[in-house]
Amino acid sequence: MAEHPNVVRIKDVYAAMAKGDLAALNDVFAEDLVWHDGGRNQLSGDYRGREAVFQYFGKVMEVTQGSLALDLHSVLADDEHGVALMTISASRGGRSFNGNAVDVMHLRDGKVVEVWAIPTDQYAYDEVIG
Repeated sequence: MAEHPNVVRIKDVYAAMAKGDLAALNDVFAEDLVWHDGGRNQLSGDYRGREAVFQYFGKVMEVTQGSLALDLHSVLADDEHGVALMTISASRGGRSFNGNAVDVMHLRDGKVVEVWAIPTDQYAYDEVIG
């Protein structure tokens, strides 16, 4: 059975993120993308618009001194929703985080329009991000 097209698109998102390929992300992220980063850390909040999300990605890499890494395990998707299961690791100032995370996505017309990024241990992640 062939994978749903949105599974392929979401896998493309993480491949592009791993390479820092913003041009490829432009193809899969809607211009009005909203990215929700929960928790109580310096980067928590809602980022509205593709450019704001790209700036957020830059801040994450800056704060983690380039150490943030995602290991994608599985992607589930249908016509409107997607879920990416992964392991995330990051370090900063002698602290480190290595744990499971999930990104929940809303898709429209083959584009990611909204993302909720959720580490399974928000407190430990917040400690590293600051």
